[in-house]
Amino acid sequence: MDTRERLVESTRELLWERGYVGTSPKAIQERSGVGQGSMYHHFAGKTDLALAAIQRTAADLRAAAAADLDGPGSPADRVMAYLRRSREVLRGCPVGRMTQDPDVATDRRLRQPLADTFEWLRGRLAAVLAPALPDGVPAEAIAATILATLQGGYVLARAAGDTEPFDRAIDGIQELLTRTMGG
Repeated sequence: MDTRERLVESTRELLWERGYVGTSPKAIQERSGVGQGSMYHHFAGKTDLALAAIQRTAADLRAAAAADLDGPGSPADRVMAYLRRSREVLRGCPVGRMTQDPDVATDRRLRQPLADTFEWLRGRLAAVLAPALPDGVPAEAIAATILATLQGGYVLARAAGDTEPFDRAIDGIQELLTRTMGG
């Protein structure tokens, strides 16, 4: 892994663990094993490095979601494959957690890849579900509900210190899809 990659990957890890405010340039340098001069050779500052890390995290989330949503099975099976894939639930969603960081929320450049990723995911879920939903059931609304429930499941699990609330939220989505789509 080259210097730039080590910086981006270390920043991704630290952002997920500590958030933007808790991720100092010194912590990034220590985690990556890269000196200050090299860090500033590749990035103008912490914000530019964080942006590269956030963009990479968002791209990874989209790729993982696409693999499940484009996979085999019925629309409900594909959505459930996405929702039930292995996750580090108690660490939270690496994209969703960043939206809760006040410095990210107020910085349009840092916030935009997060908003774009959630919009992409909502649209992708809607596209998968639309052909299987009964007439009059809005795919966009169902997709938004699934996405909100997923993100809320992370929050509830972190608050409880247990994955059970997350699992229960996913079970609820599955029940709603089964009843709405007939299987």
